[in-house]
Amino acid sequence: MTAVILAAGEGRRLAPLTNRRPKPMVPVANRPLLEHVVEAVAAAGVDRVVLVVGYEQERIRNHFGDGDDWGATIEYVEQSTQLGTGHAVLQAEPVVDGPFVVLNGDRIVDPEVVTQLCDRAREEDLPAMSVTTAANPRQYGVVTLDGDRVTDIEEKPEGAVETNQINAGVYAFSPAVFDAIRETHATGELAITATLDRLASAEPLSAVRYGGRWLDVSNLWDLLTVNAALIGDDAGAGIDDDALGESVTVAADTALAGNVRIGSNVTIGGSTAVGSNATIEAGAVVDNAVIFPDAVIGAGAVVRDAIVAGNARIGANATVTGGPATVVVGDAVHRGVELGGVVGDNAIVGGGATLADGAVVGDDVEADAGVVIDGRVESGAVVRRG
Repeated sequence: MTAVILAAGEGRRLAPLTNRRPKPMVPVANRPLLEHVVEAVAAAGVDRVVLVVGYEQERIRNHFGDGDDWGATIEYVEQSTQLGTGHAVLQAEPVVDGPFVVLNGDRIVDPEVVTQLCDRAREEDLPAMSVTTAANPRQYGVVTLDGDRVTDIEEKPEGAVETNQINAGVYAFSPAVFDAIRETHATGELAITATLDRLASAEPLSAVRYGGRWLDVSNLWDLLTVNAALIGDDAGAGIDDDALGESVTVAADTALAGNVRIGSNVTIGGSTAVGSNATIEAGAVVDNAVIFPDAVIGAGAVVRDAIVAGNARIGANATVTGGPATVVVGDAVHRGVELGGVVGDNAIVGGGATLADGAVVGDDVEADAGVVIDGRVESGAVVRRG
């Protein structure tokens, strides 16, 4: 059985974290999103994986190599221009010669649903798609069912919806889907759901109901939620008492990678992941946070509900207070989200500075000591006092 995993996207809503890495390589619980997906596929017994790559693809190729570390053979095909998930699936046509399953590289599921779709592929009960429930179905593809048959798929409907059933993003296809994609006429990007919606009106499209873990990262604050959920699987992983200073408090639900340095009197609260070679200096408080590799949290700093990217530095006694925030992403305003702040790669936030709730600091920003940062600061900017 072959699994095709779509990992070519940029993930613009996760900027600045995706300025230097593709969205599937953004870390949660100290490992890339895509690694969790590959592990689920391998655990389901699939031994051949095709990764559809594009944006910043060398990051993916260098990390996964030939797949030996995951007990699978990994091959790569390129989607040179990101023209949607349907177009991405089409790129796998030259390397697929039988029934196959498709997954998104940024959506984490349990092996159970991969096994279910593989079974449908072997039984040639195709095409088939996984369906799950969501508390906020309007943010996804809402699915209308007639028994175990899909009759309609509507992407992010604007009006009221009568069901909480959504597309879970795991599919089983025969090679016939490639012609179906080519025959689909759609404006803008070609989504695989456009093809599925057309098929559902003409022939049986099987629904595979799934009630297991389904973790989606669409916006920056989703990283904190997904990180917390995944740490629960491996709480306490990587904690080396030799790396901890005196009087350090570490919550049970944390994940510390190798070679971290933790100063004395540091408090690390729950749902926190600290990446390799990161440093948290004396007296700092870090809670519900994702700290990327090589980042530095200065002495006495308080960092809550935050994401600090690679090689960034939070100065001594700086504060990211955390709590509900209003965040603007493109034309959309999101209110009441749990996001204290985001600091991009190689950014420097000076000592005593404050990030207001929901502040997003771009890559390579230099912010003076004592400044208050609100809203978004574009990459490369210099923030001065006064």
